[in-house]
Amino acid sequence: MGSNQQKQKDEKVAALAKSGTLNPKSELVKDEAFATQSFFDPRDLLQVKYEMLRRVDHDGWSASQAAETFGLSRPSFYEAKHGFEKDGLGGLLPKMRGPKAPHKLSGEILDFVASFDGDATDTVTIATEIKRRFGIKVHPRSIGRAMVARKKKKLRGERE
Repeated sequence: MGSNQQKQKDEKVAALAKSGTLNPKSELVKDEAFATQSFFDPRDLLQVKYEMLRRVDHDGWSASQAAETFGLSRPSFYEAKHGFEKDGLGGLLPKMRGPKAPHKLSGEILDFVASFDGDATDTVTIATEIKRRFGIKVHPRSIGRAMVARKKKKLRGERE
């Protein structure tokens, strides 16, 4: 393989990893098309899932057979099937894990924290006041991060 081809391969792996679609178990993909045709890439999890679903839908394979051949579990097959039926190709993309938004530092609490902004009040004192006023325990570091993020957002708004 030439250095240009290797560079393209490395760039693709980096792009797949960045998008969350790099197949961590690409060596388990046993489908013949992935072994014999350069179009198919076992490292591309989106392509692996789509082809697995296609084998069941169009070629009449069982879910178990397809899942094993493509190196995935049966629950992964059904999750992919549901996602594809619901959202098309986008349903095969990995979902963002973890909290989607701050669950303790709501807008009301952030406004309360902002009221201390001009003061030299430390985050431990602010955390104590949040606990007293709202009945919610928030770690002082979380408050500090929220204050920094709010200042950055404010500065970006002034520049625009």
